[in-house]
Amino acid sequence: MKPALTSKKPRYPNTWQELPSGELLQNVVAQRLLEPSRQWFGYHLLKVGQLSAELCFPDCPIKHQVSLHNGLGSAPGVKAKTRQLPILERSIDACVLAFELDFAQDPHQILREVNRVMMPDGHLALIGFNPMSLAGLAKYIPLRGDSLLHDARCFSMMRIKDWMNLLGFEIIQEQCLLHTELLFERQVNPDNKFQRWASHYCRWFGSVYILIGKKREIPLSLQKPKWAPKPAFIAKQANI
Repeated sequence: MKPALTSKKPRYPNTWQELPSGELLQNVVAQRLLEPSRQWFGYHLLKVGQLSAELCFPDCPIKHQVSLHNGLGSAPGVKAKTRQLPILERSIDACVLAFELDFAQDPHQILREVNRVMMPDGHLALIGFNPMSLAGLAKYIPLRGDSLLHDARCFSMMRIKDWMNLLGFEIIQEQCLLHTELLFERQVNPDNKFQRWASHYCRWFGSVYILIGKKREIPLSLQKPKWAPKPAFIAKQANI
């Protein structure tokens, strides 16, 4: 298993168009997040990274939506490092990470920072490339060396779920989509017959996965029991 921390800095996508089939990816991911975003409640939604900043959630009850990225793209937002969020602890009710871990040197640190700023019962939506897919295999093909797919870390969905569980996130929804190699620019209809068949019978081999977790916290302080022990039974002496 490859280590999460790497000394080599991957090329980072500043727009969806820089990703292979980026426009298709953006549309499909945004469409798949419409329904889950309707269940996010609170005051503040944080979109971490350039790609997350370009996603819109018009039906989300959280109206204050803030983007945080490196400032090199065209999307407006706060310029900061995603591994060191300038946000108070327990102040964010929902967070979106779109392919942020795939192009990070230290994905553990990013997740720790996200966990630090999130409120209990907050929602985390995480999108990444699936290594057990056609796209995960295509990244090793020595073709189209300019494609950012070759730089993607492609952590497995099970590994990401383990990281989230260790931080106290309960996985409440998971899905895989787009059964295609993504390396070659071509139009793919996500609703065609093959995509529907693959989503039903080969669902875990989709090129992109979406994980949605809910932050759970168990109080460590002992609670005083409401019941009280019954007094010991004492026989009453009868008067003779």
